[in-house]
Amino acid sequence: MQVQATAKWVRVPPRKARLVAGLVEGMPVNEALTTLSFMPQAAAEDVSKVVRSAAANAENNFNLDRDRLQLVRLEVDGGPIIKRYRPRARGSSYSIFKRTCHLVAVVEDNLDRPSRARRRAPQAVTPTETVSSGDEEE
Repeated sequence: MQVQATAKWVRVPPRKARLVAGLVEGMPVNEALTTLSFMPQAAAEDVSKVVRSAAANAENNFNLDRDRLQLVRLEVDGGPIIKRYRPRARGSSYSIFKRTCHLVAVVEDNLDRPSRARRRAPQAVTPTETVSSGDEEE
């Protein structure tokens, strides 16, 4: 079962929030929250609030086990832009766009699906034998 939580009009630019969201999408909820707590980006705090809210919705409204929850999807959409102006030289003005975003976190209760955090690294390729070109003396 999929459960979601939404945060609207978050005062973080969508581009910066997408960088944070891309790192934790697909992880189990507990690992995602741990990862977000150690990230230096300001958007990590807002993303973690939405993930915690989705986990709480699943736990309280649908009686799902928090340890089995996985962050399936984390959508970051652009919200309304707050426009401000700063006076510049010779009577002109400079536009300042304070961007906002809408965050949607979707969690699911099965950890059976392969997650991005638990995926195995590709196997190392063994070096092949070199083929002699015939110019060498044997």
